[in-house]
Amino acid sequence: MFSLIAIFSSIIISFSGLLAFSSSTIIPSNPLFASVFHFSGNIPTSLGISEDQLAPCPDSPNCVVSQTNDETHFIEPLSYQSDRQKAYNDFVKILSVVPETEIVEQTENYIRTKSTSKIMGFVDDAEFYFPVDKKIIHWRSASRLGESDLGVNRRRLEQIRFAFNDFSNDK
Repeated sequence: MFSLIAIFSSIIISFSGLLAFSSSTIIPSNPLFASVFHFSGNIPTSLGISEDQLAPCPDSPNCVVSQTNDETHFIEPLSYQSDRQKAYNDFVKILSVVPETEIVEQTENYIRTKSTSKIMGFVDDAEFYFPVDKKIIHWRSASRLGESDLGVNRRRLEQIRFAFNDFSNDK
């Protein structure tokens, strides 16, 4: 009886933790949830660059993009001072150490990543566009599923901004 109560309590505590933590929170995976739940969703068909633009955000608050006039979804693009190739290479180095994130597509002016939450496998897609004529990186990050991401996509990009600026200024 005691072990059944302990298991049930553990499940409730773990589940309530999901409500308090964002999808990128780094906490140990719970094998019970990993085997039962996995919310990766489908890769959106709107990803990529079209006419020098990343896709606009949907109405849901789980997306940010630097190429919009919509204050709710707007995030400042990332600027740099070096040449474009150095900025690109430095940026790839930064992305390679972002937890639970992998680069899934790369061209000379575009990078797409996939970030997966440890607990339930929620997936966020991020895109990074390096226009040839400007020293900025436009970016977009959105959850594949759900309505709210509790600000995870915005925080992830701001952490990448901080790391990139710190890394770039050290050289």
